Amino acid sequence: MNAAVAGLDIEQARFNMIEQQIRPWDVLDQSVLDLLPLVRREEFVPPEYRALAFIDMEIPLKIDGADTGEKMFAPKLEARFLQELGIKPHEHVLEVGTGSGYMAALLAHKAQHVLSIEIDERLRRFATANIARAGIGSVRIELGDGARGWPARAPYDVIMFSGSLPALPDRLLGQLKVGGRLAVIVGEAPVMSAQIITRVSDSGYDTLRMFETDIAPLRNAWRPSTFQF
Repeated sequence: MNAAVAGLDIEQARFNMIEQQIRPWDVLDQSVLDLLPLVRREEFVPPEYRALAFIDMEIPLKIDGADTGEKMFAPKLEARFLQELGIKPHEHVLEVGTGSGYMAALLAHKAQHVLSIEIDERLRRFATANIARAGIGSVRIELGDGARGWPARAPYDVIMFSGSLPALPDRLLGQLKVGGRLAVIVGEAPVMSAQIITRVSDSGYDTLRMFETDIAPLRNAWRPSTFQF
């Protein structure tokens, strides 16, 4: 197969992903749909999984043949979160769980700046290389444990968790600006709730529950104590 034909096949697969997976999930914001051909998902997928870049599944993040235990979200989850967050060009975003860097790249095209926190050094290096190759200069990736947020740079306009949390600690909500939004998947397997939480005042929050799913938790994710007397 020559390069031209291969390129056509990739673009057809991307088109099918958008039309058969993402639109049917109520992702109709044209600015989000227009980003998907621009931010090339196949360039963020580990090489051995590149043929699966547009499939409706989570993709394992193997680095140099070693499994990190982490996975990329399915494409429809990425697009739906991006749509519902409604990010504005002046906003600053915190992402927890960089993974391949793909979600950070999408966020960066909407926001002024993205700070992404990754606990695994192998993934930090992988994502940093992917972001650089894509020519995106508004993403900063730091090594650290962001399961409880990243208070050193708070407050944020938007917080995106690219992994699930068994429960949502109050301290996370306090890292949002008033008007800020937090995207998170909350709960325990097999049923979790994907939510957008908006801080509407100093002490008030509105929650949009979008869909149910089952996603692996972030490393070191907070769990409420189950100890009883």
